Amino acid sequence: MEEPAVSHKLSTTNWTLRSLATGLILVASFSLIGCRTAPPSQAPTEEEEAYFQQIVVTDARLSVTDNFLGQKVFFLDAQVTNKGTKAVRRLVLQLEFIDTLNQVVLRDKAFPITLQKPPLKPGETRAFRAAFENMPADWNQGPPAMKVINLQF
Repeated sequence: MEEPAVSHKLSTTNWTLRSLATGLILVASFSLIGCRTAPPSQAPTEEEEAYFQQIVVTDARLSVTDNFLGQKVFFLDAQVTNKGTKAVRRLVLQLEFIDTLNQVVLRDKAFPITLQKPPLKPGETRAFRAAFENMPADWNQGPPAMKVINLQF
């Protein structure tokens, strides 16, 4: 009669470990794509729009890896710098990937600063990463053109 109790305990432990592993995978996935998750949108004020020129994106690098399904996942790693005098709580970048004829083949957004992260302080530089799948076949394999399209103080 003791064996069923041991078997039940092992089954419960197995279920707990599987649940924990699934939760960790979900947290890691959301952290990885966090830069591409759109927070609630609000149009910038005139002051915020004038501040766009104070945000500088540098050191853009692309890398590629295979996901667990064997599909290619492309990563954009870059630095964003606040050259102004105000803290930025939210930042949205428009990314334009081009082909060899300089035609835009993909337009997407990245969210390097969100309300869930600490604000980007004046003078601060911060790394960010965005992930992309299903890139167009005629993309030139280069980093995208990036410009600020929204921010909030």
